[in-house]
Amino acid sequence: MSDFSGQVIFITGASSGIGAALVRELARRGADVGLAARRVERLESLAAELRGQGRKAVAVRCDVTRDGDVEGAVAAVREAIGPISVAVANAGFGVAGTVERLTLEDYRRQFETNVFGVLRTIHATLDDVKRTRGRLVIIGSVSGHVGLPNVSAYAMSKFAVRALAQSLGHELARHGASVTLISPGFVESEIRRVDNRGVLHPDAPDTVPGRLRMPTDRAARQIADAVARRRSEAVITLHGKVAVFFQRHTPWLVSAAVRRLALKGRREPGREG
Repeated sequence: MSDFSGQVIFITGASSGIGAALVRELARRGADVGLAARRVERLESLAAELRGQGRKAVAVRCDVTRDGDVEGAVAAVREAIGPISVAVANAGFGVAGTVERLTLEDYRRQFETNVFGVLRTIHATLDDVKRTRGRLVIIGSVSGHVGLPNVSAYAMSKFAVRALAQSLGHELARHGASVTLISPGFVESEIRRVDNRGVLHPDAPDTVPGRLRMPTDRAARQIADAVARRRSEAVITLHGKVAVFFQRHTPWLVSAAVRRLALKGRREPGREG
């Protein structure tokens, strides 16, 4: 496959999970890649792997919550391998807890990464994407369609970027550029092992049963297909598609199911009780 041959991809949150799998998939389809995340050692290893396969790849440490970091990372990628054709705003994490327990600071921290981090990525890459008639990709979530207990902060952030993707898609159409919102359900990832302060607990159990978690390489293939086709949105995973369908057409049924099944939602890793 050569859907992305000769194109330069910039992706945040590229050190693990969907981000790392998507880097490999896009490189397999011919892209050169700029990898950005906080864990630069993982990035360097992945970049070396891609260079060994004949692709251009550059790893840059980047914290999307810090003003100037994304701009600096994009400048480094542009200088090393060229202007950005596809920008993927993938970095994110999930704050868990009831509205009663969460503080305003918890909500601010969630939005700083999941919303303002996306905006920083867009602002840093927008000129390149417009010039190349390229693509902006925002990694949202099924939680941007369906709000469940204990994840109000996360769901709010994903509803916000869903609105952003819709508005920005209209704005970019006249430039020949496009926006694709990806709304995954449960995918193999570290996200459920990250606490409300963004700290990874590698030994924490994944609270989602294995049979419901889509492998990252399969998710990456579906995401790459959606981006290649310039789809405005793609919901990833069967259970995600089902949840979005019922929420859209019979929201009362979703509410009844959540309450009848007494779904408690996600708990914060590393928190007792």
